[in-house]
Amino acid sequence: MSDFLCGVIEGFYGRTWSWSTRRTMVEFFQKQQLNTYIYAPKADRQLRKAWRELHAEEDFAQLLALRNSCREHAVQFGIGFSPWGLQSDYTAADRDALQKKIRQLNRLDSDIFCILFDDMPGAIDGLAARQCAIVADILAVCSARRILACPTYYSFDPVLEKVFGAMPPRYLEDLGAELDARVEILWTGSLVLSPGYSRADIDAVRERLGRSPVLWDNYPVNDGQRISQFLHLLPVRHRPWQLSEWCRGHLANPMNQAFLSQLPLASLAHNYRSRDDYDPDRFWQQDTTRLVGAEMTALLQRDVDLFQYSGLEHIAMETRRNLIADYRRIEHPAATEVVDWLSDGYRFDPDCLTD
Repeated sequence: MSDFLCGVIEGFYGRTWSWSTRRTMVEFFQKQQLNTYIYAPKADRQLRKAWRELHAEEDFAQLLALRNSCREHAVQFGIGFSPWGLQSDYTAADRDALQKKIRQLNRLDSDIFCILFDDMPGAIDGLAARQCAIVADILAVCSARRILACPTYYSFDPVLEKVFGAMPPRYLEDLGAELDARVEILWTGSLVLSPGYSRADIDAVRERLGRSPVLWDNYPVNDGQRISQFLHLLPVRHRPWQLSEWCRGHLANPMNQAFLSQLPLASLAHNYRSRDDYDPDRFWQQDTTRLVGAEMTALLQRDVDLFQYSGLEHIAMETRRNLIADYRRIEHPAATEVVDWLSDGYRFDPDCLTD
């Protein structure tokens, strides 16, 4: 498992983590033996729709500090970059602007560089060939030691074609055949929000791509119109440790609530460490206290079904007020996140199109 990426991709829409929270999360990743953190929030415009703009020096200094924190804690640092707009028109001037941007990002000395074509219009003739050309031009100047790419159609889920247009014929096969062999491909599974993964799921995409994927696991993320109504707190299930043999990596997309995300993220790490001995129910009973303290654990175990399955819109206002009062009594950042969520502090971001 030495080259198996096991960690987190901060790839959600909406309200982002603070810089100080990110550095705290890096410390958490090290403690849990999660070996990878990729910075790719959709709200960072300079890495997505406004990628042609260079980061302000103050923001870039924060990215450097985050990279340094990862180094200090033996966590691989990556960055996600979306060359928005180039999939439909790619000129020599675009290539020059793209490579200028990549040279600036090289100052981060990232371990991993992710080229993300997700959530872009895709019903374009020659889409795979154009994306391969973009990746090749990035590879020509990028100094990162490992390159990942996310296809526009990153799942077999029909919702992608509904939102982004019909997938060009043989798109995945052409992408796998034409991409440089060094490039690893991100994949969310049979669905955008996959409930689990099996050997058959991995074999199906490997056959299309001609290479083993890196999983982009959309659990516990909760950034969409529907799923923003829930807090995904329970341990991971249906993610066998053998994925470390079938895939090149497993990166979980967390919730907007960083400290609450620690519960399912810790279970993912525990899943791979424990292998056949992993028991999610035992993890929930025994490890929650270690992560958030006894008082917070008692409340979460009381309320987890309400948060995980009922959802915010089904919690009556009087119940909300009582819950807010209960969690406000606890001095823990996870309790603060519960209060904020119950108070509509994490409203749905309409830019999220694939919920």
